[in-house]
Amino acid sequence: MVALGFGKFARADRIFALERITGEERGEGRRTRVWIEGVADPLIASRTEHTILRDMGQGAAVAGPDLDEALDLAARLAAASEAGRVDLSDLGRRARHLLSSTTASE
Repeated sequence: MVALGFGKFARADRIFALERITGEERGEGRRTRVWIEGVADPLIASRTEHTILRDMGQGAAVAGPDLDEALDLAARLAAASEAGRVDLSDLGRRARHLLSSTTASE
Protein backbone atom coordinates (compact mmCIF):
# COMPACT_ATOMS: atom_id res chain seq x y z
CA MET A 1 0.00 0.00 0.00
CA VAL A 2 1.20 3.45 -0.89
CA ALA A 3 -0.14 6.34 1.17
CA LEU A 4 -0.93 9.23 -1.18
CA GLY A 5 -2.22 11.58 1.52
CA PHE A 6 -5.63 12.85 2.65
CA GLY A 7 -6.72 9.26 3.30
CA LYS A 8 -5.98 8.07 -0.25
CA PHE A 9 -4.02 4.86 -0.74
CA ALA A 10 -2.93 2.86 -3.77
CA ARG A 11 -2.34 -0.85 -3.69
CA ALA A 12 0.55 -1.71 -5.96
CA ASP A 13 3.44 -4.12 -6.10
CA ARG A 14 5.55 -1.66 -8.04
CA ILE A 15 5.92 2.08 -8.27
CA PHE A 16 7.65 3.01 -11.50
CA ALA A 17 8.18 6.73 -11.02
CA LEU A 18 7.64 9.65 -8.68
CA GLU A 19 7.64 13.16 -10.11
CA ARG A 20 7.56 16.36 -8.09
CA ILE A 21 4.84 18.71 -9.31
CA THR A 22 6.19 22.22 -9.75
CA GLY A 23 4.98 25.64 -10.78
CA GLU A 24 1.34 26.57 -10.94
CA GLU A 25 0.25 22.92 -11.00
CA ARG A 26 1.51 22.45 -7.43
CA GLY A 27 -0.74 23.22 -4.47
CA GLU A 28 -4.09 22.30 -2.96
CA GLY A 29 -3.09 18.70 -2.32
CA ARG A 30 -1.02 18.33 -5.49
CA ARG A 31 2.60 17.52 -4.65
CA THR A 32 3.69 14.40 -6.56
CA ARG A 33 2.71 12.33 -9.58
CA VAL A 34 2.94 8.59 -8.81
CA TRP A 35 3.11 5.99 -11.58
CA ILE A 36 2.09 2.55 -10.36
CA GLU A 37 1.84 -0.83 -12.01
CA GLY A 38 -1.45 -1.48 -13.77
CA VAL A 39 -2.57 2.16 -13.97
CA ALA A 40 -1.93 4.03 -17.23
CA ASP A 41 -2.08 7.58 -15.87
CA PRO A 42 -0.21 8.85 -12.83
CA LEU A 43 -2.02 9.29 -9.55
CA ILE A 44 -1.74 12.65 -7.82
CA ALA A 45 -0.44 12.50 -4.25
CA SER A 46 -0.64 15.26 -1.68
CA ARG A 47 2.62 13.99 -0.14
CA THR A 48 6.13 14.75 -1.34
CA GLU A 49 8.20 12.20 -3.20
CA HIS A 50 10.65 12.13 -0.28
CA THR A 51 7.91 11.20 2.18
CA ILE A 52 6.57 8.49 -0.12
CA LEU A 53 10.06 7.02 -0.60
CA ARG A 54 10.73 7.01 3.16
CA ASP A 55 7.42 5.24 3.83
CA MET A 56 8.37 2.61 1.26
CA GLY A 57 11.62 1.92 3.12
CA GLN A 58 13.74 3.80 0.60
CA GLY A 59 14.90 6.52 2.97
CA ALA A 60 18.53 5.98 1.94
CA ALA A 61 17.58 6.90 -1.64
CA VAL A 62 16.52 10.36 -0.53
CA ALA A 63 19.21 13.00 -0.34
CA GLY A 64 19.68 14.06 3.25
CA PRO A 65 20.81 17.40 4.65
CA ASP A 66 24.49 16.36 4.56
CA LEU A 67 24.31 15.60 0.85
CA ASP A 68 22.36 18.82 0.23
CA GLU A 69 25.02 20.78 2.10
CA ALA A 70 27.83 19.08 0.16
CA LEU A 71 26.16 19.84 -3.15
CA ASP A 72 25.60 23.45 -2.10
CA LEU A 73 29.27 23.75 -1.12
CA ALA A 74 30.37 22.30 -4.47
CA ALA A 75 28.07 24.65 -6.41
CA ARG A 76 29.31 27.69 -4.47
CA LEU A 77 32.94 26.67 -4.99
CA ALA A 78 32.43 26.19 -8.72
CA ALA A 79 30.73 29.59 -9.08
CA ALA A 80 33.38 31.36 -6.99
CA SER A 81 36.15 29.66 -8.94
CA GLU A 82 34.67 30.79 -12.26
CA ALA A 83 34.39 34.33 -10.93
CA GLY A 84 38.00 34.20 -9.70
CA ARG A 85 36.99 34.66 -6.06
CA VAL A 86 37.49 31.68 -3.80
CA ASP A 87 37.30 32.28 -0.03
CA LEU A 88 39.57 29.50 1.20
CA SER A 89 38.88 30.13 4.90
CA ASP A 90 35.11 29.78 4.33
CA LEU A 91 35.67 26.73 2.14
CA GLY A 92 37.87 25.09 4.77
CA ARG A 93 35.43 25.86 7.59
CA ARG A 94 32.44 24.46 5.69
CA ALA A 95 34.36 21.39 4.53
CA ARG A 96 35.51 20.61 8.11
CA HIS A 97 31.93 21.03 9.38
CA LEU A 98 30.55 18.74 6.67
CA LEU A 99 33.20 16.10 7.28
CA SER A 100 32.71 16.15 11.05
CA SER A 101 28.94 15.71 10.66
CA THR A 102 29.31 12.67 8.37
CA THR A 103 32.11 10.73 10.04
CA ALA A 104 31.69 8.50 13.07
CA SER A 105 33.21 9.58 16.35
CA GLU A 106 35.83 7.25 17.74
